[in-house]
Amino acid sequence: MPKYVIERDIPDAGKLSPEALKAISQKSCGVLSAMGPQIQWLHSYVTADKVYCVYIAPDAEAIREHAAQGGFPAERVSEVASMIDPVTAE
Repeated sequence: MPKYVIERDIPDAGKLSPEALKAISQKSCGVLSAMGPQIQWLHSYVTADKVYCVYIAPDAEAIREHAAQGGFPAERVSEVASMIDPVTAE
């Protein structure tokens, strides 16, 4: 199944409290549960003004539907073509 990186513009995301991040995570998990197992959230990176999420989904439309149902922004949805790491250099 394809993997996607979602770029979400969230002003002051890096200043969100642990409680706010927990609430956002709970909302996301609730929407994912209702959508079924075909879409999975792997993890997210929170930066100053953005959140980058990594998902597995059948297509980009499923990602956009999750965002719409959860009320989350999804400015850019990019399918991962490949992944590299330090081992790739060996």
